[in-house]
Amino acid sequence: MVHTFIYKHNGQPLYFLWDVESGSLFNVDDVAFLCAVKRYSALNDEQASEYRKISPERIAECEEELSSLESEGALNAPRKISEFTKNAGVVKALCLHICHDCNLRCEYCFASGGTYNTARDYMSAETAKAAIDFLISSSGNIRNLEVDFFGGEPLMNLGVVKETVEYAKSRAAEAGKRFSFTMTTNCLLLNKANAEWLNAEMDNVVLSIDGRESVHNGVRKSVSGKDCFGVILDNAIAFRKIRGDKKYYVRGTYTAKNKDFCSDVLALNDRGFDQISVEPVVLPEDHPLALKMSDIEELEAEYDKLAEAYIERRKTGKWFNFFHYMIDLDHGPCLNKRLTGCGAGTDYLAVSPTGDIYPCHQFVGNEEYLLGNVREGISRQDVRERFARYTVLSKPHCAECPAKYYCGGGCTANALHFTGSPDGCYELGCALQRKRLENSLAIYYIENNAD
Repeated sequence: MVHTFIYKHNGQPLYFLWDVESGSLFNVDDVAFLCAVKRYSALNDEQASEYRKISPERIAECEEELSSLESEGALNAPRKISEFTKNAGVVKALCLHICHDCNLRCEYCFASGGTYNTARDYMSAETAKAAIDFLISSSGNIRNLEVDFFGGEPLMNLGVVKETVEYAKSRAAEAGKRFSFTMTTNCLLLNKANAEWLNAEMDNVVLSIDGRESVHNGVRKSVSGKDCFGVILDNAIAFRKIRGDKKYYVRGTYTAKNKDFCSDVLALNDRGFDQISVEPVVLPEDHPLALKMSDIEELEAEYDKLAEAYIERRKTGKWFNFFHYMIDLDHGPCLNKRLTGCGAGTDYLAVSPTGDIYPCHQFVGNEEYLLGNVREGISRQDVRERFARYTVLSKPHCAECPAKYYCGGGCTANALHFTGSPDGCYELGCALQRKRLENSLAIYYIENNAD
């Protein structure tokens, strides 16, 4: 499958052919682009008019070049794999809901103020240790294991987090495993002592900030209703200073209130952050902060604006990575990632404060997807087997999507919320994923072909 797209750089169009199966990217002139569009999809009225102006000789030359690339397997390459089912018998990562409580009340929170519509439970050290034992016993021959500390706000139960890390490290030595730890925090409790401990023990730290002060304070208040951007930003900046070259990133959310999210990304970069992710909110359409399909054109234009700023800043002292614009065409995701995405329900599972196991953090509290408990193990292997079959090869809406191998079929939780099935199509998310991929490919070309 060949995907054709145009990216405007410094106001000038760049024409691209993207071969989905081979991963080949070609920058071509406008004539070759029109020939490719006609060959692989369909010309619109404007393109058809331009195509008719091309000489027969030039068309024949382009057709010959396209045929040559096809014969080399670089264009319109056949699909190399037609069937795939993920291994649902091993686990390599757990998301521990260390507490179902939070010191913020974000208007868009999918977890109902951190509770996930459950009691404001705190995971005990005994339950956390049982989760570590479950992960080790369920990991098979996998040596490198991952534990994400999540909430709510995990720093509200930091004592148990610390005890869990020490226990995991002690068990790792005897089990022949290696643990890596991640925490996602809203930074409100990220004081000097907590920051130094996280810096020493966490392999990655996710700092949750929404960008500009007005945007953050507009939707993220403390429990008492106070603005808290200043404290959060100061704590995050202090942590960034001690973090050095270790992994971290700032993760924001944009909503209908800030569809100009490029300004939020650049504001975070201006504050000294160089690893940034800003994600579209996922909410029911009747929510006042929800993004809708009618917003697509505006959101795509904003991603274009961000891409141009990104390219320019990366030439300067304000170099940064934006999560959705990081792509490696030479050493991309492994086969599992390309076909199944995050691994929810199979090798990645979430654990509630009481020890119940779910496919991922967004399924926690949904009893239909309760898989078992860390003490007794998995009791619903049939659900895991079903998740193992959710691949880009099994989803009809993925078949002709140029981004399928870079999203792995999309988020199963979002699909469930919007379609009623984990393998459904969340249309807005798919459209934004395609746009981000096109921009990523263009950025990759521009940065690797700079004068």
